[in-house]
Amino acid sequence: MLKLVSSSNGHGPAIRAPDPWAPGHPSQGKAHQLLSDEERARLAVISSIARFKKGTEIYQEGAPADAVFNIISGVVKAHTHGPGRNELVGAFLFREDLFGLAQEGRYVSSMKAVTTVTAYRIPVASLRNQFSRDADLEFHVIAKLCNELRQAQRHAFVLASKRTLSKLTLFLQMLEHLQAAREEPTNEIYLPMDRSDISEYVGTSLSAISRAFRTLTGRGILKIRNRRHVKIVERSDFEALTHDVEQREQQRH
Repeated sequence: MLKLVSSSNGHGPAIRAPDPWAPGHPSQGKAHQLLSDEERARLAVISSIARFKKGTEIYQEGAPADAVFNIISGVVKAHTHGPGRNELVGAFLFREDLFGLAQEGRYVSSMKAVTTVTAYRIPVASLRNQFSRDADLEFHVIAKLCNELRQAQRHAFVLASKRTLSKLTLFLQMLEHLQAAREEPTNEIYLPMDRSDISEYVGTSLSAISRAFRTLTGRGILKIRNRRHVKIVERSDFEALTHDVEQREQQRH
């Protein structure tokens, strides 16, 4: 379900990402607010606030791309449909992320609300007009898209791993890095998505993901407080699992 209200009383859209041109390791970069207060205010004028219930299809792949969205709260997943109409999850997007990527005027993937979502809805025509008058704003959006490209590359790296245990640990590591970049607590990893969403993202079966969670908890590497919160107990063992995969991938190239 979609609800639209005026955004004139809010602070305006915000996009947060590590600086793509700053030196350092990309997985450890701290995200910072890319937009100035003035830029946020200008975007607020052309935006409305959209609210979606959990499970709502925000838009479908191939639909006319008439708006870009900026998440205020909640989690969204980008997905396409593979053979047999099975869902293939390509990305999870969080607070202050952008979505609405299009090609030749049509959305390149479908978007669904994983949780209740509130987002700024920015019409494409209005955004293009704003870009023509504000080169800095366009540059900041490009910087955000560079960050999302790194996440897409990380996803390809997860899919390339052959072992489900490796896929899961790489996925959890990615979520932890995203939490750290947003300056959120990392004493636990928050999982807003269901196990089925995780299995679709990493490219394996739901039963295999469940077994991998049991293996990691059985080895004392993870502690599961509930289905939404996981704690890394044995950091060295956890990092050894991801390090082995990364080394094998580097050797392949």
